[in-house]
Amino acid sequence: MTATWKQRLIEVEVGAVAHGGHCVARHEGRVIFVRHALPGERVRVRITEDTGGSFCRGDAVEVLQASPDRVEPPCPFAGPGRCGGCDWQHASWQAQRELKAAVVSEQLRRLAKLDWEVIVEDLPGGPEDWRTRLRMAVGPDGRAGFRAHRSHQVIPVDGCVIAAPGALDGVVDRTWPPKSELVVTRDAGAQVHLTEIGPPMLRRGRPVPGPARRRRGSGTATELAAHRAWNVRADGFWQVHPAAADTLAAAVRDWADCGPGERAWDLYGGVGLFASVLAEQVGVTGSVAVVESSVRAVEDGRANLSDLPQVHWHPGRTEAVLETPGFADLPPDVVVLDPPRKGAGRAVVAAIARGRPTRVVYVACDPAALARDIAAFAHHGYELAQLRAFDAFPMTHHVECVALLRPVR
Repeated sequence: MTATWKQRLIEVEVGAVAHGGHCVARHEGRVIFVRHALPGERVRVRITEDTGGSFCRGDAVEVLQASPDRVEPPCPFAGPGRCGGCDWQHASWQAQRELKAAVVSEQLRRLAKLDWEVIVEDLPGGPEDWRTRLRMAVGPDGRAGFRAHRSHQVIPVDGCVIAAPGALDGVVDRTWPPKSELVVTRDAGAQVHLTEIGPPMLRRGRPVPGPARRRRGSGTATELAAHRAWNVRADGFWQVHPAAADTLAAAVRDWADCGPGERAWDLYGGVGLFASVLAEQVGVTGSVAVVESSVRAVEDGRANLSDLPQVHWHPGRTEAVLETPGFADLPPDVVVLDPPRKGAGRAVVAAIARGRPTRVVYVACDPAALARDIAAFAHHGYELAQLRAFDAFPMTHHVECVALLRPVR
């Protein structure tokens, strides 16, 4: 067995960016996934993980030859061994978008066999002060912070450069019960909602989250998107960038392009953001079927869209609802789907393709999952027609994509 490289210092030349917030380097026949580096740099890497095999992981702890895209991280908690929330604070904002574009292109090429030029569009507001929803951990000393990369270690912080202004006031300057978690939301009205989740408890031998206690705000966040005001649970799902929901809704509106009387599916529909757009297009003579597994999201969605009788809710897991007898008796003209990070998967793709919709609008938060599902759609006779990518998560490696798929002519 090869001796472990863990904690070893290795000098390498950094290669291309890879999916996940790191770059690829090679040394003695092995791949090293390097964080805190940029393509073309020469750095010293400290190996942080090595379980044997063909690759290991490391942090660039010294830059010997810097990229022209390198900048000084604006956050004192960014860097090797520190907060794991941001991946690219050491890169200029333009370079961050170029890195993300390269990742999306590489995933499409490798997993979907497509050569596609990608441009990542910025959202208003710049790379700082944008994150409106945060989940924080509390360390043994009672201080709130964020976990280190691929670690349970809590890094206490006294601020966060990507957090929306005022979101962490009264949160990071006091102590909390150790091992608890904090869910912080700053809504469109600048109201801050704070929920404390107690330390994990054992139930039937398994750890479960402790009791949740509201510490600030009403617990109902007011958000603005798609020409509507939304009242949603502050600790539920909503886009974390203040401009993201409206931007994605506009992209879906353009590419769904439903006509009056048409039928649409909104899969993984959440509280109905995209359903509201589709409902406007199909009108009262059309229909929008929303499929969503979260009971709480369905409750919020029904309340927010009660003025749209053409919207019909189908609670349950998407793959199960699509196989429910009678659900697909009237095939959709258009399908919109916004699956979780793992993607939709072959079964859902096959069920969508059986209905032969003329347009499929796929909203994706993970480029690898998107590429895999595009490949699955190709197997059923659909091709990628258009794609947009948005920097909805500046400073991190995450990128939001919207893809339009059509039947192959």
